[in-house]
Amino acid sequence: GLLSETLSLSQRVACLAAKAHWQRGRGLVESLSSGEGPKDGVSFMNNQKQQKPTLTGQRFKTRKRDEKERFDPTQFQESIVQGLNQTGTDLEAVAKFLDASGAKLDYRRYAETLFDILVAGGMLAPGGTLSDDMTRTEYCLFTAQEDLETMQAYAQVFNKLIRRYKYLEKGFEEEIKKLLLFLKGFTESERNKLAMLTGILLANGNISASILNSLFNENLVKEGVSAAFAVKLFKSWINEKDINSVAASLRKVGMDNRLMELFPANKRSCEHFSKYFTDAGLKELSDFARNQQSIGARKELQKELQEQMSRGDPFKDIIAYVKEEMKKTNISEQTMIGIVWTSVMSSVEWNKKEELVTEQAIKHLKQYSPLLKAFTSQGLSELTLLLKIQEYCYDNIHFMKAFQKIVVLLYKADVLSEEAILKWYTEAHIAKGKSVFLEQMKKFVEWLKNAEEESESEEEEGD
Repeated sequence: GLLSETLSLSQRVACLAAKAHWQRGRGLVESLSSGEGPKDGVSFMNNQKQQKPTLTGQRFKTRKRDEKERFDPTQFQESIVQGLNQTGTDLEAVAKFLDASGAKLDYRRYAETLFDILVAGGMLAPGGTLSDDMTRTEYCLFTAQEDLETMQAYAQVFNKLIRRYKYLEKGFEEEIKKLLLFLKGFTESERNKLAMLTGILLANGNISASILNSLFNENLVKEGVSAAFAVKLFKSWINEKDINSVAASLRKVGMDNRLMELFPANKRSCEHFSKYFTDAGLKELSDFARNQQSIGARKELQKELQEQMSRGDPFKDIIAYVKEEMKKTNISEQTMIGIVWTSVMSSVEWNKKEELVTEQAIKHLKQYSPLLKAFTSQGLSELTLLLKIQEYCYDNIHFMKAFQKIVVLLYKADVLSEEAILKWYTEAHIAKGKSVFLEQMKKFVEWLKNAEEESESEEEEGD
């Protein structure tokens, strides 16, 4: 008995089985020695099979870690709400309370509940309404004063909390995405506060600009909620940083070309966007969006141009198409010659050997010179083309020795004038490969100057 107390359950089961087996064996031996056979004619083996010892009434306890804890945010909410009610409007005290509570409460499990309380005062039901069955607090973002300074102080509370408990970072971003989808369930003042806070959080890098994706929700867009929210958001974001920082963040997540989606399809134009945000005091944002749309149009144009070239479309058709697009998208000839040059140079696979690439480039550009000529009717366009050639030859090392030959070819094909070449040589060139290219052009420029002087003297003699 004493021994059995110290044994494990499995050991005790084994002991009981062994004891039963021994007793049955002993009974059988006694019955055989007295001349009796097995009772009721049942064999010993069958008897053994039927009388296996069984344990009844035993309950096996599962280990705590194997039990799934039920999700119940009630007690968690009570603790947070009670703490916020005690600290009141003192946001320094709120930050300290949240810091200390993280050691006692399960922030990881109840992150959504935590952020709901800090923003709205209690848990939010789908759509943005507060759950009725739980205690709420009046000390939260939605009941705070509606001004930038207060929102900056609230942003600091979230910033400190996430820096202290790094694992909340992802949950916080998910919370903001959710809150943006719930905008229709909030009052205008609540939306304004959330917009200002979101702008500050974006400026501080607490959340990614990818959260703006929630604003493209069809219902929010249709009712004008998205655009109105965006105005407040971008104002506070630009106030914290500047338009260049905002633009960089938008580009990083591919949002720079999607701002038009804040409006319904029938109002999704550059003109409408520009007027709406300019009237709201955000001219720099409307200028940025206009520029982005122009960049997008240029990329599309270049893509189409390269496809036409690869198909071998006649130059007159390509020129007609490009000129039509220039009118539609208001692209200048200077911009267009840059696009045409890039398309021409991208439409061929260049030889990797320097001695062969020059010959290949001359042959290729001779073929495409009529296309280049169509978009160099102005002196400024010719200079733009020269700078593009200089840049291209510098950036593509195999073309370093080809610069002079390309310029001479385009001069002979009437794409570049002597005035443009001389202006480039004397003052308009850029720093890229400057000494190499000026040296290459030296003899040709001298020849141009002499030819110019000769023609001038011939004119004087004629007079």
